[in-house]
Amino acid sequence: MHLAYPAVLSALLFCTGLYGVLARRNAILVLMSVELMLNAVNLNLVAFDVWLSRTAEETLHSGQALTLFTIAIAAAEIGIGLAIVLAVHRNRGTADIDKLRDTAEGHEPDGSDASDGDLTLTAEQDAQSGRAGRTGKAEATA
Repeated sequence: MHLAYPAVLSALLFCTGLYGVLARRNAILVLMSVELMLNAVNLNLVAFDVWLSRTAEETLHSGQALTLFTIAIAAAEIGIGLAIVLAVHRNRGTADIDKLRDTAEGHEPDGSDASDGDLTLTAEQDAQSGRAGRTGKAEATA
């Protein structure tokens, strides 16, 4: 078999995975697309290992060893990634990547900045609002 066949198949798999990473908004589909890209790399590693082992006198099969290493890394990546996605889905109720952008530190979901002067309360205003709330409760219960 020629080296061109697995190389073309690997390129198609990699391009499909790259499209999935760039176009999809669901975090689980993005993880699946990353897995497609890693499988394309594995296919290339094994194909080139077989092609190079025909020409070399001593076969080390380093491509197959690297493939096993890549499979182990992919298993760890999907395990940790899926755990993160499930935790985020449990807390936020969605796995949509666009809706999860407010998780960054210092980013307000409605676009306003919390450091504006009219949004911050001084200690005196906070104490007055606390007293007003307590007196209102006392009058309501009496």
